[in-house]
Parts: sequence; C-alpha cells; structure tokens
Amino acid sequence: MKNQLLAVSLVLLICFAFGCQNKAEKAELEKFRAQAKLEEQNKEVAKEVFASIDAGNFERLNELLADDLAIPMPGLSEPLRKDTLFQLIKSHYTAFPDWIHGIENVIAEGDMVAVKLTQNGTHKADYEGIPATGIKVTQPAMHLITIVDGKIKGWSPIEDYLGLYQQLGMELKPKEAEKK
Repeated sequence: MKNQLLAVSLVLLICFAFGCQNKAEKAELEKFRAQAKLEEQNKEVAKEVFASIDAGNFERLNELLADDLAIPMPGLSEPLRKDTLFQLIKSHYTAFPDWIHGIENVIAEGDMVAVKLTQNGTHKADYEGIPATGIKVTQPAMHLITIVDGKIKGWSPIEDYLGLYQQLGMELKPKEAEKK
C-alpha cells in the first residue's frame, strides 16, 4: 500500500512537472506566434504605404502615417513631416507621372521593417530644375520603417539620387582647382 501511494505520488509529480513545462513551452510558443503575426502586419502596412503613394491615395496614406512622423533627409535641416512629405510626393509624380515602386523584398523584425525596392518612371515634366527629357529612369532604394500600433512613426529612405540625376543627363565633375 505504501509502495502504491509512493508510486501514485511519483506519477502525479512527474505529470505535474511535465504539465508545467508544457505550459511554459505553450506560453513561449504563443509569444513567438504573436511576434510573427505583428511582423507580418507591419510588412503589410509598409507595402500598403507604397501602394497608396503609387495610387495617389493620400487619404489612406494619411491613415497609415503617425501624426508625429519624422523622416530625416540628407541636406534638410529639419526632418520631413506629413504635410511636407505629401507636397514632395505630388511634386515628384508631376515630373514622373508613371512612377511606381516595385517591391523586391520586405523583412521585419519587431517594429522595424526593411523594404528593398526599385522605382521606375518616365521624366515628363521639370524635376528640380531639369527640363523634361522623356527618359525612363530606374532608381534602387532601401527604406527602413518603424511601425508602432499599425502606423509609421519613423522612416529612413536610402535612395540613389546620384544615379537618378545621371540618368537625366547630369554629369559629376571634379571641382576645379583655384588659381593662385
């Protein structure tokens, strides 16, 4: 009887130990699944931003961007805010009305999303002082995006503007030496 009680106690202890371990594993698995789901949602937000830009859907774009969005841009003393970004996009699409973002890869880790893409368009109107050329251009880009609560809060674009300007006929020349 004593041995049976000890055996039952041991069996219950083993079941309890494995049951607790299983609960911990399940909790870890659920945490992993929640993180993966969030990352997939963030990828979709990033893709939808570029689709909204290409479609000229500024209402949807406004919904996807956080009110305190800040986009650091080389050469600008202040980061771009939503209103300035919208003006910039409209100006760009005036010069390149068929501009499109071809997304090649999207990677997410936590609230960060990296989007590798190739942008294409035809230069049909003045662009930053360059008269329309009719040239079809391609511009590779990488965008690093921070998404919080389904909205883009941070956005760091890395785009090949030198290559774009060269395609439009601009030349890069060394600075002339000053005469003494």
